[in-house]
Amino acid sequence: MTSGHQTEPCPWWLGYVLASPLRKLFQDPSSLVAPYVEEGMVVLEPGCGMGFFTLELARRVGKTGKVVALDLQSKMLDGLHRRAGRAGLLDRIDIRKTEEHRLGIADLVERVDFGVAFYVVHELANPAGFFGEIHDSLRPEGVLLVVEPREHGGGDAGLEDSIDLALQAGLVVVDRPTIKRNQVVLLGKRPAAS
Repeated sequence: MTSGHQTEPCPWWLGYVLASPLRKLFQDPSSLVAPYVEEGMVVLEPGCGMGFFTLELARRVGKTGKVVALDLQSKMLDGLHRRAGRAGLLDRIDIRKTEEHRLGIADLVERVDFGVAFYVVHELANPAGFFGEIHDSLRPEGVLLVVEPREHGGGDAGLEDSIDLALQAGLVVVDRPTIKRNQVVLLGKRPAAS
C-alpha cells in the first residue's frame, strides 16, 4: 500500500448524498466531462457509486457509445441501476461489480476512449494494479482523468504517489487540469517507441 491510500471504500449509504442534485452546485458533471467525452465513445468509470457522473457520461456517449460503470459495492450498483432506468439510459451503461483487488476489465483491452476516477484512487487497496488495468484498457489515444479531494489521500503528496504508480504502469501525464479544491491529473498511454 502506498502512503496516502486507504483501503476502506465510501460507505454505500453515502451514495445517496453523493448522487444528490445539490452536488451539482459545486461539482457539475456536465462541465467536468464535456472536454473529454463525445458521442460513440467507450467510457470507463471505476468507483461509479450511484451514478452522479455515470448518467451524464451516458447522455454524452449517446446511443452508439457505452459507459462501463464499476463499483465494489452491490448497493451502490443497485442505486445506479434504478437511477439509470428512471432516466432511460440503462441501455447505454454496462454495470459491473468489481473485486477488491481487480477491476475485471480484461475484455476492454485497448477499447476505452476515456476513463474518469473521481474520488476513487485514495480508496483503492491495490492502486498499482488499478493503473495497470487502466493502462491495458485504454486505446492508444485514450485518457484517464483522476480527481482526488485535497483533504484525502495525503494532500498533493498522495496524488504524486498515485502518479508514480501510474507511470510505473506505463501511463504518462498528459495534462494537469484545474478543478477547484481538488488534485487533478490527466493520464494517457506512453507513446510506442518508433
